[in-house]
Amino acid sequence: MATVTQHIKPTCTDFRSVARALTIVENNLNGAADLLKSLTFNIHTPVTGITGPPGAGKSTLVNAIINNLVQQGKKVAVLAIDPTSPFNFGSLLGDRIRMASHFNHPDVFIRSLATRGSLGGLSAKTIEMTDVLKASGFDHIIVETVGVGQSEVEIAGLADLTFVMLVPEAGDEIQNIKSGLMEIADAFIINKADRDGADLFINNLKKILLQSKENKVSIFKTIASKNEGIDAVTNFILAPLKIKNSRRELLLTQKVYNIIQQNKMAGIDKKKLQQDIAKALSKDDFNIYRFASTYVG
Repeated sequence: MATVTQHIKPTCTDFRSVARALTIVENNLNGAADLLKSLTFNIHTPVTGITGPPGAGKSTLVNAIINNLVQQGKKVAVLAIDPTSPFNFGSLLGDRIRMASHFNHPDVFIRSLATRGSLGGLSAKTIEMTDVLKASGFDHIIVETVGVGQSEVEIAGLADLTFVMLVPEAGDEIQNIKSGLMEIADAFIINKADRDGADLFINNLKKILLQSKENKVSIFKTIASKNEGIDAVTNFILAPLKIKNSRRELLLTQKVYNIIQQNKMAGIDKKKLQQDIAKALSKDDFNIYRFASTYVG
């Protein structure tokens, strides 16, 4: 099987080859490691991360951004991350439905994947899959993830440019925004900006940015469903990246850390782990720390 993967050269002119390579990597099939090591990619291909709470309109926004990029002759790849249920391990993977208008576009490749129980909003395989897309020659890569838990901070380890998307209804929660979120956001997008309280929300956000000394972070107002404010966001994406070397090193360090962590956990099957815990729970002296320290998947 490993010899088969050696002949897979993903290219944005052949979406089938890209899909095959992504499937091999995502499912860790035979030859996946060799395929990844053989990749030759442009490390300067920009990766844009878009995160935010469910219902903020991320997929609608991404749809509009794709529109603008392809009109400028860009080839775009999208990884849309859906959270996996911790109970039945299922995932809706519904983002492709909301981007259906680009399904058959020759310059747009869309792939949905599940977090598969990963803490935060990213699949453990997202880093490798992003690099497959880089090796395929796409001009821009967009990673969309549902902002739950620490996923907003986690996306910074993958993306060169990170948008945090919020809606005016989050006004009561704005005071509770973590400092980490301020540090990883290159820009905030306030979507559904035609709703009541939008201006007050933006003013409060600006005050918090000033207090946290992150006053250089851009804020965009959009109404994605009406395609308003999208041009400004697209221009920001197309502008040359100005990431300080120290920050880029930190981002790459996080990416390598995630890869090492994933390799260390490669032999752990979560479903089997659940079954083993179910057996261990039947014992009166069950101790989660002893169980974890001695567990062999």
